[in-house]
Amino acid sequence: MGPLPKRRKTHSRAAQRLSHTARKPPVTELCPQCHSPKLPHHACPVCGTYNGREVIKQKEKKKAAA
Repeated sequence: MGPLPKRRKTHSRAAQRLSHTARKPPVTELCPQCHSPKLPHHACPVCGTYNGREVIKQKEKKKAAA
């Protein structure tokens, strides 16, 4: 039989170990063009720019038929 723990781990010690596993919100930064939140190192989903240039063509909204 292999080595076994001599004493039971307390609840507080186990909770300290698990305290870093909580989910955290994703890190966001503001787009320099439209100032909407976006993920770092990704193109802006609103205006389609990355590093000061347009990389994704945005579809224009259709106007309602009158």
